[in-house]
Amino acid sequence: MVLCLKAWKSRSLPGFSFSLLTSWYIRYMFSVVIPVFNEEDNLVSLIKEVKTSLINYNDFELIFVNDFSTDNTLKILEKEKKKFDFKIFNNKINLGQSYSILLGIKNSKYNIIVTLDGDGQNNPYDIPKLLEFYNKSNNTFLVGGIRIKRKDNIVKIISSRIANFVRSKFLKDGCIDTGCSLKVFDKNIFLNFEYFDGIHRFLPALFIGFGYKTVFLNVDHRKRKYGKSKYGTFLRLLNGFRDMIKVKKMIDKNKNLKL
Repeated sequence: MVLCLKAWKSRSLPGFSFSLLTSWYIRYMFSVVIPVFNEEDNLVSLIKEVKTSLINYNDFELIFVNDFSTDNTLKILEKEKKKFDFKIFNNKINLGQSYSILLGIKNSKYNIIVTLDGDGQNNPYDIPKLLEFYNKSNNTFLVGGIRIKRKDNIVKIISSRIANFVRSKFLKDGCIDTGCSLKVFDKNIFLNFEYFDGIHRFLPALFIGFGYKTVFLNVDHRKRKYGKSKYGTFLRLLNGFRDMIKVKKMIDKNKNLKL
């Protein structure tokens, strides 16, 4: 195990202390939060992949937030929960991806949060790469994935590139793919941000804007096998422009408070 190896090596180092071991241990405890909406055909393989990708980790929890699915998503989650231990939370109405992520994070045990989509397009085998970077860098508070070879339709790819370019220039977050759901970040920092619907797409800008170092790593991206995207391209672009203004005001307000 990675944690055991780190702890064993540290015992031979000068100045080893219990507090140092505790610090390492806490850094390797994390919660994986996955929002899902009508993903009945993707769940079984996704759960197995997540569990397999994290086989070398002991202290983590898996949280699914069902956003009022109208298919068999909840039934499948409850069935799979008997094989694999994880938490399930349900929205009583459809409240969107941001709220679902917020609900999962509020009910998580650990301060390190990992998020990824429930459609299977994020590759769970990239989680350890982001986690390892996050844990090795004590001054990094968000590690985000960059989908280098996106497997979406051409309209979605082009609209996303335009939105990313405009947002990055306006907010100066240096992120070329803020829409990648695969991220590792600090829970307490996230919960201190003023919540709004769509916040999950602006985490790099918020972390950087509030003075927290962020790093971006290339990750895999896969074609959606089943189902379809739940969010309209035009509506997302429209909401994105509105949210950019909101995030800029939040960042400026924070800077003014520090003056």
